[in-house]
Amino acid sequence: MSDLTIAMPKGRIFDEALHLLRNANLPIPESFAADSRKLTISLPDAGLSFFLAKPMDVPTYVEYGVADLGVVGKDVLLEESRDVYEILDLKISPCRIAVAGMPDWKPVLYPRVATKYPKIAERYFKEQGQQVEVIYLNGSIELAPIIGLADRIVDIVSTGQTLKENGLVELEQITTVTSRLIANRASYRLKNNLIQSFCDRLTEAVQGSVYA
Repeated sequence: MSDLTIAMPKGRIFDEALHLLRNANLPIPESFAADSRKLTISLPDAGLSFFLAKPMDVPTYVEYGVADLGVVGKDVLLEESRDVYEILDLKISPCRIAVAGMPDWKPVLYPRVATKYPKIAERYFKEQGQQVEVIYLNGSIELAPIIGLADRIVDIVSTGQTLKENGLVELEQITTVTSRLIANRASYRLKNNLIQSFCDRLTEAVQGSVYA
């Protein structure tokens, strides 16, 4: 059995996380690629095993102890509110959560906001003292203002190109987002030396990437 099991997200964070792990001198084989159909990999010499999961599911696997550690975007942590330790900002996949809408957007009497982050959206507008109806969508959030489902959206923004291509503009920034290393609470106590050693190696790699 591996000493540490790590849940890794499928998608855009994956490549950057692998690059960081390799910079930490961990023996990650080239075959462990983002387009691989293989969902698990074991590195017995390093005492590590990995499995791939949907980003939103990573904190769940970590909370319930299926994984000791996980790599996940801060947006997922804010939305899911799972009972895990956030132990390191990996400073990869930087982006932001923002409110966007049509360029001529104006406040309306019964505002509706479409998003795949309903909890984040509800908290944000409540903090702003605004009453809105939050509509949960699972994809193509940019479509909502175009067809009149909602007057604004809350979504992840990286370059802003997708908004621009759909005739939308960023109206407000809610928070910045990077990927984080998280730990299961029990594992953090029982495997503290292993986790701390792994975290130290990643910290050096993160610092090297930031100052390179």
